[in-house]
Amino acid sequence: MISKSLKEICAALTVRETRGDMNRSVCGIAYDSREVKPGFLFVAMGGLHTDGHKFIQDAVARGAAAVVQAQQIVDAPAGVTCIRLDNPRAALSPLAAAFFGHPSRSIRVIGVTGTDGKSSTVWFITQLLGFLGRKVGFLSTVSFQTSDAIVKNPFRQSTPEATEIHGMLREMVDLGKEFAVVEATSHGLSPRMNRLADVCFDAGVLTNVTHEHLEFHGSFEQYRSDKANLFRSLSSAPDKTVECPRFGVVNADDPSAAYFRDAARVPVFSYGLGGIAGPGGTADLGARAVRADLSGTTFLVTHDGREAEARVEIPGPFWVENSLAACLTVARLLEVDPLSLVPHIKNLKGVKGRMDYVKLGQPFAVVVDYAHTPGAFLKLLPWVRQHTSGKTIVVFGSAGERDGAKRPLQGRAASENCDTVVITDEDPRGEDRMAIIEKIAAGCVNKTRGTDLFLIPNRREAILLALRRAAPGDTVMLLGKGHEGSIIGPDGAAEWDERAEAEAGLRTLGYGR
Repeated sequence: MISKSLKEICAALTVRETRGDMNRSVCGIAYDSREVKPGFLFVAMGGLHTDGHKFIQDAVARGAAAVVQAQQIVDAPAGVTCIRLDNPRAALSPLAAAFFGHPSRSIRVIGVTGTDGKSSTVWFITQLLGFLGRKVGFLSTVSFQTSDAIVKNPFRQSTPEATEIHGMLREMVDLGKEFAVVEATSHGLSPRMNRLADVCFDAGVLTNVTHEHLEFHGSFEQYRSDKANLFRSLSSAPDKTVECPRFGVVNADDPSAAYFRDAARVPVFSYGLGGIAGPGGTADLGARAVRADLSGTTFLVTHDGREAEARVEIPGPFWVENSLAACLTVARLLEVDPLSLVPHIKNLKGVKGRMDYVKLGQPFAVVVDYAHTPGAFLKLLPWVRQHTSGKTIVVFGSAGERDGAKRPLQGRAASENCDTVVITDEDPRGEDRMAIIEKIAAGCVNKTRGTDLFLIPNRREAILLALRRAAPGDTVMLLGKGHEGSIIGPDGAAEWDERAEAEAGLRTLGYGR
């Protein structure tokens, strides 16, 4: 069990006021009073829907030994040390890093950021390192691996809070992992949330930057800048106990590639489908002669005037770029020839909920995928139409209390690239579900309601309608939920399994019996 004194874990912070013994030791940190155990430090953070200061008494009743708060200390509970800081949320990261002994300084850490493809790229890098016999752990939207077992991500956050991040990194270090691959979201990299501020990254990888999360960041420029904090941090990390080259990897085909390259003060390498030049300049690792089919994609990987044939055995348009990013990253980490990794590409496995085909003997394709941004739609849906002999039918929604500006863009991308559009719930939260759906429908300018455009809030009913309308040779795409295990409504989270719902719908139609 870890035990650290308050003086030790607060050493890097500007403390405004204290009441009680700062030499007191704590055995854990919690920001949710329900997670407090005897001897814990409770950090009272402000949130979107509530304020942690309201729960200080609950934390004390559960045995908190100390409390961090922003409010002036008036009546400190007996036997409890109170610490006043300007911003407890920002402080959670350095507190957690110090409590867990700065684990990211003792392991090589790779961060992957971007709008789309982060989880898959994290998983590809992890697999490639594993194929080469290296000990690696990872944290992603979908799952975590700190020991031998892979466990489902229990949080509805791609990047958890700092206490979970540093706790899992500590476990990786203690179990002898050499590398940690971390999905680095814009929320996690934003100074407002500060979840990743005290993670010492050695390498940063960019997949792409498109329209997303503007309800939080306020503008595309701020969204992109927050993501670029990963690259800015690469040159400012403190000395580590393990040696690792520090570098960045960008998608040369993305318009923001040069922006991220300029943000770094370390070498930056690039990959791209063109293989010669893109908005970010000449690609160090490229692909050409790309030939896709419904079971995967064959292509030539190009590097330094040489090339090698590769095949990724996962259907869909994203995997070539993701595999290039992973190969280039691993090659730079281990200082090996990228082409030496090409034979391993055929062994890469996909992420749950990404291009997941549901087959119960029906004469049409049913695919579950996590795509939920306009950029992802514009990559995925044209590819699906290209590889579908019949019509394409898409079912999707948009999250409530999140980026509302993307909704008509989703609608337009879907309506221009699919024959039938079914708009439904994703995670409406406390927002009016029909208002969300209507905003999406506003972008479906070339569709007619009741004919090829349907607005059905109940997701189960929406899926069943799409399956009923499918004919032999058609493709039904169920987008937005992917691996997620719940739908969040005004009354909280309700269990949900998209693949299971698709299977249930197919059985209702008589398939799979």
